[in-house]
Amino acid sequence: MTGPGEGIIFGPVHFRAENTLMRRLVPLALVATLAACPTYDSLPYVSSQDGLMDADAFAAYGPQQAIAVAIGREFAEADAARATEYAKKFPQVTSVEADSLGHRLVVTFADHWSTQVVPITDGKSGDETAGLPK
Repeated sequence: MTGPGEGIIFGPVHFRAENTLMRRLVPLALVATLAACPTYDSLPYVSSQDGLMDADAFAAYGPQQAIAVAIGREFAEADAARATEYAKKFPQVTSVEADSLGHRLVVTFADHWSTQVVPITDGKSGDETAGLPK
């Protein structure tokens, strides 16, 4: 049974001087805990082209590379579903698998070459990619 001046859960209601510092640090500890939680949005990291070869230079390596760049550009403009539909218009592409959490498409070509395609945010559409097979 609790007496006068006592709470059921927290004990005595009156605050002692030695608890003042702890009461002031608890909100700071809560804010620090929330600030330490990472964001799970990997799109800005995956689609960043910093440190990578220019997309047009990679597309110049061959028709499969040009197709991969075109799919990546369409992926950046819309979403994985539209990029998958765009990839199916090329006869060289045999399958496209979407990794929705990782913002990647795994594209497999007719000669069994597979590549991961990420969004390419350079402002061009897929059809503007040089070197695409006709």
